Amino acid sequence: MNSFAAIARAASLARMSLFSQIDSDIKDAMRARAAERLGVLRMLKSTLKATAAEKGIADEALDDATALAVIRKEMKKRQDSIESFEKGARQDLADKEKSEAAILAGYLPQPLTAGEMEALVKAAIAESGATSKAQMGAVMKLATERAAGRADGRALSATVGRLLP
Repeated sequence: MNSFAAIARAASLARMSLFSQIDSDIKDAMRARAAERLGVLRMLKSTLKATAAEKGIADEALDDATALAVIRKEMKKRQDSIESFEKGARQDLADKEKSEAAILAGYLPQPLTAGEMEALVKAAIAESGATSKAQMGAVMKLATERAAGRADGRALSATVGRLLP
């Protein structure tokens, strides 16, 4: 694929919904005969379809925020499995889960850096007018909304706790 085609594909993917992008990537994995990637993407598509059915909407109408929540949930499952397999000395299974998590991670937005998270929390503190740890809930609500899934809740909470007097 030449560079122009790659740029055009990236631009079209930016306009696609996450569900459509995953569907397109399934076709690409089929063409490339990438069995592991294909299996993970099929599982993800099935989970997204089930979520859409629970909400009573068409698959293509599933918004990206909901799709990202499903992907994060699947990532969490993989991380829990990795910990369990490593504790049970099953490195082969842990490695399989790690490779699946890496595929899923490709669909998540880049996490916030420590500096970005600190700036976001400071802005949330200023906007909420919080002056003590007793008002941590209001700050967390704003910070969580602004982070839009790009920050781990525990890390965000630790930053809020550290920055509030």
